[in-house]
Amino acid sequence: MLAHSGNKYHKTHDLRQHLTATAALARSFALSLGAPQLAYVAGLLHDLGKYHPQFQEYLQGLRRHGPKHSAVGAIYASRFLDLLAFIIAGHHGGLPAASELKERLSQPAEQKLAQEALASAKKDAGELPQVPDAKHLLPSFLLQPGGDARLKTELFIRFLYSALVDADFLDTEAHFEPEKAEERGSVLDIAELWDRFAQNQAHLMGRKDGPVNKARREIYEYCVEAAGWEPGAFSLTVPTGGGKTRSAMAFALRHALAHHFERVIVAIPYTSIIEQTADVYREIFGPEAVLEHHSAVPVNEDDENSLAELRARLAAENWDARIIVTTTVQLFESLFANKGTHCRKLHNIADSVLILDEVQTLPTNLLSPILEVLQQLVDYYHVSIVLCTATQPALAEGPLRRGLRNVREIVRNPQHYFTSLQRVSYEFPSAEETWSWERVAEVMREEEQVLAVVNTKKDAVALLDALGEEEGLYHLSTLLCGAHRRDVLQNIRKRLAAGDPCRVVSTQVVEAGVDLDFPTVLRAVGPLDRIIQAAGRCNREGKRPTGRVIIFNPEAGGMPRGAYRAGMETFTTMLRNDKEMDLSRLDVVTAYFRLLYQAAELDSYGIEELRRQLNYPEVAHRFRLIADDTEQVIVRYGDVEEVNSHIEAIKHSGPSRRLLRLLQPYLVAVNRHLLPRLQSEGEVAPLAPGLWQWLGGYDSLRGLTMSHHDPAELIG
Repeated sequence: MLAHSGNKYHKTHDLRQHLTATAALARSFALSLGAPQLAYVAGLLHDLGKYHPQFQEYLQGLRRHGPKHSAVGAIYASRFLDLLAFIIAGHHGGLPAASELKERLSQPAEQKLAQEALASAKKDAGELPQVPDAKHLLPSFLLQPGGDARLKTELFIRFLYSALVDADFLDTEAHFEPEKAEERGSVLDIAELWDRFAQNQAHLMGRKDGPVNKARREIYEYCVEAAGWEPGAFSLTVPTGGGKTRSAMAFALRHALAHHFERVIVAIPYTSIIEQTADVYREIFGPEAVLEHHSAVPVNEDDENSLAELRARLAAENWDARIIVTTTVQLFESLFANKGTHCRKLHNIADSVLILDEVQTLPTNLLSPILEVLQQLVDYYHVSIVLCTATQPALAEGPLRRGLRNVREIVRNPQHYFTSLQRVSYEFPSAEETWSWERVAEVMREEEQVLAVVNTKKDAVALLDALGEEEGLYHLSTLLCGAHRRDVLQNIRKRLAAGDPCRVVSTQVVEAGVDLDFPTVLRAVGPLDRIIQAAGRCNREGKRPTGRVIIFNPEAGGMPRGAYRAGMETFTTMLRNDKEMDLSRLDVVTAYFRLLYQAAELDSYGIEELRRQLNYPEVAHRFRLIADDTEQVIVRYGDVEEVNSHIEAIKHSGPSRRLLRLLQPYLVAVNRHLLPRLQSEGEVAPLAPGLWQWLGGYDSLRGLTMSHHDPAELIG
């Protein structure tokens, strides 16, 4: 009996061998879930449907199609444990909804198919596996009272599904692509990584002195000391420039050594910070030790077929690496996904230290489901969580009714460092005072080097109009493609270093961990955490006694929707009550987040109730960290010939993963509902589903320009 057709060596895959090998792998993956034998049973049963004579004929090339096979194992498994039926039924198409699964498995056609396949299986294998006491194979936490039993079951099914799907993928890969399978696996262990880190840290700390480096040293020492604490939830509250990237990793590695964690996962909200962070870690540990997993990972064309590139691609599929640097979106959308390709990494989140960087950016309207899952990771899956930020949100139990329990701060008296490393003074507007864009432009012209951060792209365009054309004027927003923004940042850094005039108009893209240092920053009134982030671009290196951060109310300013608007309104309310508030005080930040969360809907899509109903497809559909109603357009920037050659390749042979990654730096997101109009006006042309080429104008200062519209109205 066959599991798969012949590979390139004309060798077929024996079904019994596939079932036992998948079962063994799934068992090893489920050790960290407390359910190794249950995963083993799932592996033995998952492809029972392939015993059906018609499926065997299909594998032998005697039929064009075989019957769907996943329901057979699910029907058989449901005799012992309904939970097993979920993961087996979904091992190809994705985890189903409970209501759909019950209906599907009770269909007469599926029952008949199962009867025939199981008869064939018995004939071949003799006896089928019997699991009369399957409930005893469940992890103890599912059998004990405490917590929401339905939510505990829902998440456990996801993790068990992950163990089965990854095992199935890997054994199938070993058959079809044995060379690829041989290249999987981690090279270094945690102890070796710590040794490399400690050597690098000693070298770094030995070179520098001064108050900033004294603070960094102390914060680092607190992290090393706290690493011995019992696993759980931690906060690392460190001001901008306090060495958070390195200190968080020091804690994670020492904590992993002390408590036998398998890997460190660093989740970051912004691609720009991910690239910087991954570069720092690669420099410390070597490129082979760090997996950078996000949509914009650059491709090395000269090296794309190398062993290192292959290993990175393979590790990204299931996070089989020691250090993973990824996006917050990738992490959480995987935890709430229902498809195998997204879920197969989940079992490798168990037994991990999870660093959540810039944790204040977690979307308010999804906080309840996010925090519930994080608490389960801590309670049941041997995960320690580190909440990292300069503006620590009130995510602990107390401020939030269902916040994280027992969150321990790693740094002793963090307020001391916010006070001692304070490099700026804030100037607040009076309650009724508003500025026109011309007034903002006037203030900018009074400064040789100045950054103005506004709330929307439309506001950025309006301020550029007020400033006019002048040397040393730059613009940063998502009206520019990524390659263009990188070039602009490079030019800005050169002018700042040379002391040349440099005036920058930006949206919030500049607040995301971008290392710029201006003597003066103007910030339109917005959410408090964003204002503090903008202030992090002012007097960053402490070269001046103090920098100026001027907060202003634009008289014609835009206000983004959703959580951003709620944050803006919350800060405006606080400002009305206290015009002299000290934004370096942590209690001010805590008060802001408490106000914000009290007024907010923390589960606006009803994710928790859908999870209780075991409705996996609908949870995956509704859970979106970034509400994305955009599609990508390719702009011709930089090496136009290269961009054109990639576009022609897509026209000729369709979009490949490699081509899409090569084009990533030249993409701009455009609102989906406006694309038909843009197409009729000749501004765009379709290339592939969700991908267009831009035929309109592209300006060296403003980025995307259009003949008939204000571009800021059209861009996501």
